[in-house]
Amino acid sequence: MRKTYVLDTNVLIQAPYALTCFEDNAVVLPLAVLEELDGLKKAEGERGASARAAIRALEKYRTEGDLLGGINMPDGGTLRVETNCVDVALPEGFLAHTGDNRILKVAKGLSERGEQVVLVTKDILLRVKAQMLGLCAQDFTTEQAPDDGTAYTGRIACYAPEARFQGFRKKGVPVEELYQADEDGAVTRPALVQNQFVVLHADQSNHKTQLGRVCGDKVVALEYMKRRPYGVSPRSAGQYFLQEALMQPADTAPLVIVRGMAGTAKTFYSLAVGLEKLLCEDKNEYRRILVCRPNAQFDEDIGFLPGDEQDKIAPMLRPVLDNLEQLLDSNEDERYRNEAELRDKIQEIFARGMIQAEALNFIRGRSIAQTYLIIDEAQNMTPAQAKGIITRAGRGTKIILLGDPGQIDRPYLDERTNGLSYAAAHMQGSPLCWQVVLTAEECERSPLAQDAIQRL
Repeated sequence: MRKTYVLDTNVLIQAPYALTCFEDNAVVLPLAVLEELDGLKKAEGERGASARAAIRALEKYRTEGDLLGGINMPDGGTLRVETNCVDVALPEGFLAHTGDNRILKVAKGLSERGEQVVLVTKDILLRVKAQMLGLCAQDFTTEQAPDDGTAYTGRIACYAPEARFQGFRKKGVPVEELYQADEDGAVTRPALVQNQFVVLHADQSNHKTQLGRVCGDKVVALEYMKRRPYGVSPRSAGQYFLQEALMQPADTAPLVIVRGMAGTAKTFYSLAVGLEKLLCEDKNEYRRILVCRPNAQFDEDIGFLPGDEQDKIAPMLRPVLDNLEQLLDSNEDERYRNEAELRDKIQEIFARGMIQAEALNFIRGRSIAQTYLIIDEAQNMTPAQAKGIITRAGRGTKIILLGDPGQIDRPYLDERTNGLSYAAAHMQGSPLCWQVVLTAEECERSPLAQDAIQRL
């Protein structure tokens, strides 16, 4: 049966193309949605850009027909603006004049006409209110990444024949010879993707393991296992995989996506490799390290705080400075003995332009060349922002997206709809994208941090 999808404004703000995502069904925009788009069209940042994009799409459809009567969409569905349903009764306590409740009136009115109505909104409370009225409501799922049970982690454990295992470092192992075995002994052949990391076990001895990655039709040994970028040594399989992805040149691995819980050294290791490339190697691979930390505030005007851009975004970059303190003063016994000297070292790095920091909203429209670009806390990006960041990469630029999808500070985003998860799902299998998920057991911050990750 054909469905009628009533869209909330936040769906179009998250995905301006959403009007075309409902196949051969009817899409209805309440008048309240048009009014909210009008109020947002001059807003700064992503919200304003998305509102304007949605308005331009509506203008295109308006010139093709009558939006009040309904126009035909390319996939066989229809699109119309609904101005009726103003007299639909809501339960006592529902304020009739609010935007959300006006949208509920439309959904309820169309349902009373006999249409199979689905309210699509990213507002959880609006979905709760719809359920109170007996209406079907759901999130906008087009941009959702797979749930945790099927999400790509960038790593896998496999068995290899003993003979192949012995010659692995020189010859690698053909992908078709790898297998997995469950507790009952049933053997399966895993479907591996390009650049996926592999923990390789010898099938005759569970105590023998080696680390590799998928390269074409083979699993080959890691190239950078013996490197110690800026004096940092990997302490787990996940950090070896992370080091491999970060150390690869930009033309081989221009995009690295790293997900992991707090304390798994995502930012620390990324900065260590960046400093190694910039200060310790003579290849002139990168001009600078550019760090962005897109907290929710970065989508808005950065405000009227005193100082220049760097002064205003400095509070957002304190976690980066914490990591720099440990990297620049690597002697753990003497660290923090001379705070003034340590502060001078950090200031010199920023003064010489080796590390720069920018607000996320200033990157739109640029082409960033020969830059080691770290996007920290990337789980607070929208899918549109993730796409905008990745498409900013010019020649010689390496983009590193870091974050924990379980720690999101932005409204309307969750573990499956944030930009980090969206990019990870859609870039899976790309020869230009390397991914790794760091586990809770690989937390290196402190014994307390590791214990808290597992308990809280």
